[in-house]
Amino acid sequence: MKIQRENIIEYAREYDERYKGTSDELIEKGMKKILRQRKYLTREEFIKIGLWKSKRQEKNYKSRENDDLTVREITEFAFKVKSERARIKSLTVLKGVSWPVASVILHFASPNKYPILDFRVIWSLGWEQPKQYDFNFWQRYIKTLKSLAKQYKVSLRDLDKGFWEYSKENQP
Repeated sequence: MKIQRENIIEYAREYDERYKGTSDELIEKGMKKILRQRKYLTREEFIKIGLWKSKRQEKNYKSRENDDLTVREITEFAFKVKSERARIKSLTVLKGVSWPVASVILHFASPNKYPILDFRVIWSLGWEQPKQYDFNFWQRYIKTLKSLAKQYKVSLRDLDKGFWEYSKENQP
């Protein structure tokens, strides 16, 4: 994709049209509203967010290991801790939570601070998909997307949606 503000906005609009009125749209809006008011997730909310990102891990999200107290304490810790490394890595303690799912949890809690880590966005950036994610990659990803959002005067989420939609339409 030739990165231009107009292209980002157009693809983000197409993304919005694709998901308008769907449970995905409602979950995203609902979870962001909840996390503006309080900084932790219940087990039920955690499962909704996990399924929003990846349905493949449903059995793990619903595991007894992810009981309400564990989910609440881990997410509360992640939202309060000052260390960025501790923030993202602590979420991966929850069964089924990979870096991309952890990024969604952080994004829903702080949409202007964290993008959603996704292979489609990585492809749209022209980056090679790493064999596995690590903290250095995550930091580079955040820094790049924030810089692009600022440069093109779009929200982090619109940039994310634009890159995601571009990949959906063009990635072989």
